[in-house]
Amino acid sequence: MVDESLPQDALTATTPAEPAAPIESRFLFVDVAALRATQLRRGARVRLSDGDGRRAPDRLERAAMDEVRHGLVYYTVPPTPSSRVER
Repeated sequence: MVDESLPQDALTATTPAEPAAPIESRFLFVDVAALRATQLRRGARVRLSDGDGRRAPDRLERAAMDEVRHGLVYYTVPPTPSSRVER
């Protein structure tokens, strides 16, 4: 998911050079966008810019979804635990 342990300025300053992988799962999309909307509500800057023809939406939730859709939010998916319990 979105790394919330970093300060807000560090998230924008240390973005990887490669674009984020496209999200195929709508459930993962909702999770990543919700975490990004939380960051925006806490004061993070919107990553959409007017220079590339995109206008930043008025609502932070919509801005978060647009950022995720355009690959501007970097995330990691934790490994899934194995279904088998070792005894």
